[in-house]
Amino acid sequence: MKRGKKYQEALKKYDKQKHYSVEEAVGLLKELSYAKFDETVEVSMRLNLKKSQNVRDTMVLPHQFTEEKKILVFAKGEKAEEAKAAGAAFVGDDDLIEKIRGGWLDFDVAVATPDMMKDVGRLGPILGRRGLMPNPKTQTVTFDIQAALAELKKGRVEFRSDKTGVVHLPVGKVSMDPAQVSENVKAFMDEVGKRKPADIKGDFVKSVAVSSTMGPGVRVEYK
Repeated sequence: MKRGKKYQEALKKYDKQKHYSVEEAVGLLKELSYAKFDETVEVSMRLNLKKSQNVRDTMVLPHQFTEEKKILVFAKGEKAEEAKAAGAAFVGDDDLIEKIRGGWLDFDVAVATPDMMKDVGRLGPILGRRGLMPNPKTQTVTFDIQAALAELKKGRVEFRSDKTGVVHLPVGKVSMDPAQVSENVKAFMDEVGKRKPADIKGDFVKSVAVSSTMGPGVRVEYK
């Protein structure tokens, strides 16, 4: 893959083989950033996983950096009222299901009470492709609507390993205070580190790198 001139220039500003501390790596990203927009900072962690294994969970980063998400809740009766009181952007049941089947998708996160999942499940082909299907593993299928919305409004994010055993997560913006981005990086690394499967021998984390949207990756020390 041929890279542009600005990318090649960025590569000359640091040692590609060196493993930097989190603070050093995040500090370098500002120097390496060359896009005309505020680039997103992403962490990539390569994990030692068997083919049948994956790592998937949710967390709230110490410092939020995205706009508040539009949350849709599938619920009826008292739980629907609870969702409205908790600040959900959209609340409903069959009406919302039909609206989505008609092509409407103007929301960022979907939450459902367990009793709604039989009907919501029919939206699998639509919501599943976009990563919007409520799932117990990400605490988006629950009767505790108030707690779920409170977490999501704080900026709860989901992470999961891909087929190659790499887990990626956006953790900030290049324009943010580097100390805040560093805290988010460390919190994510700690959270993933806790998810080591019991039968994995040796190091769980093979490598860690941080990068901005357009810039090259910087290797990070991981202990």
